[in-house]
Amino acid sequence: MTDAPSNNLPPAASGLIQRAKDILLKPKETWPIIAAEPATTQSIYVPYVAALAAIGPLAGLIGGQVFGITVLGVTYHPPLAGALVSAVVSYFLSLATVFILALVIDGLAPNFGGQKNQIQALKVAAYTGTAGWIGGIFGLIPALALIGALFGLYGLYILYLGLPVLMKAPEEKAFGYTAVVIIVAIVLFLVVGAIVGALAAPSLLTVRG
Repeated sequence: MTDAPSNNLPPAASGLIQRAKDILLKPKETWPIIAAEPATTQSIYVPYVAALAAIGPLAGLIGGQVFGITVLGVTYHPPLAGALVSAVVSYFLSLATVFILALVIDGLAPNFGGQKNQIQALKVAAYTGTAGWIGGIFGLIPALALIGALFGLYGLYILYLGLPVLMKAPEEKAFGYTAVVIIVAIVLFLVVGAIVGALAAPSLLTVRG
């Protein structure tokens, strides 16, 4: 007879939380463990990416409804229907962004002395996103959203540590590799933001009207 776990979380949830803590608190030691793990696209996305990517959109949805969003000194509460659509679209675009970023990481690998490997590239894209996704919790209080953005910046350091380990790129080329991936990630972020913003605009006009 085995002892009951010390917490009441299901094994999948407990493992997800532990992995998130490890990649945030000790990324250098965690990346080799991730690199050695067998994985598929589905096992990377479910439950890890699917769960963590939902934090920001969900927190933003709740925060906007409870506290409102302040723009140029004016606070408004987005209509629930429009905010819900924006949150759902933002969530699914985040899932797609991870996959697209993985394709970029994989495609660039030979240019920086690395080895192409789609699954390893997807691991890099997925686990690098951890910091930004966890930081999304600050969306519950829109005034603190900037703190969440700072979490995303920490993700750049996690990316820098992960690329040489998973993509087998020489460490001396890791900085250039990371810089190019960051540029692509910024472009993807702006595209996603523009799409979500376009969907949110009608709600803002409704409030002002």
